[in-house]
Amino acid sequence: MRALRALARAAFVDPVPRTHDEPDAAFRRRRIVVAVTLVVGAALLGWSLTIRPGDPLFYATTLAVAATWVAGSLLSGRLHLGRILYRDRLHRPVLTPIATGLLVGGVFVAGALVVAHIPPLRDFTGEVLDHARYGAIVPITVVTLLNGLAEEVFFRGALFAAIGRRHPVLISTVVYALATIATANPMLVFAAAVLGTVLGLQRRASGGILAPILTHVTWSMVMLFALPPLLRT
Repeated sequence: MRALRALARAAFVDPVPRTHDEPDAAFRRRRIVVAVTLVVGAALLGWSLTIRPGDPLFYATTLAVAATWVAGSLLSGRLHLGRILYRDRLHRPVLTPIATGLLVGGVFVAGALVVAHIPPLRDFTGEVLDHARYGAIVPITVVTLLNGLAEEVFFRGALFAAIGRRHPVLISTVVYALATIATANPMLVFAAAVLGTVLGLQRRASGGILAPILTHVTWSMVMLFALPPLLRT
């Protein structure tokens, strides 16, 4: 139990020592690039979820969203994979974030059992899952993985770095949730707030985007394959 607590602190609480400072000019440039990327990406995200499930345009649009997040992140400045300090050694976070994604996914699946009995919430969730139900599973899986990766490169990478040292977890999570408002789907906004908090803590502790990426894509796969049959009407 003590080892598990130590691992949890390393993954979510205790920031690993690092020097990721950058000149003021580079920091200002990062903020400008991040702001522009955020506006464009949120607009494309909102548009993508207005497209009819099964329409090939949906895949192209979601890929455009992912490309926007990644391009803006790369243009904003240097990104880091991150490490966690465990048993006096620095490690790339791999197994812990995957386990976290499965755990958070399990919590969401349990919540879906409640949502299934609340028609308005079930309908909002169904709007998102319709793309998985009526689309081709291979393209849907690919775009889901790519968008999960791209969102972390931007929101826990470029955006997190552009915030600075004051409340980056809170601010990045709020911005992530606000960007999701463009989808006009309260269930997606709620998911972004909950998941964003977990991912933000991982980013602060590890100093990089690897842990958030692995957690996000693992959670996304749980949602993609577990929720449609569970909420089938």
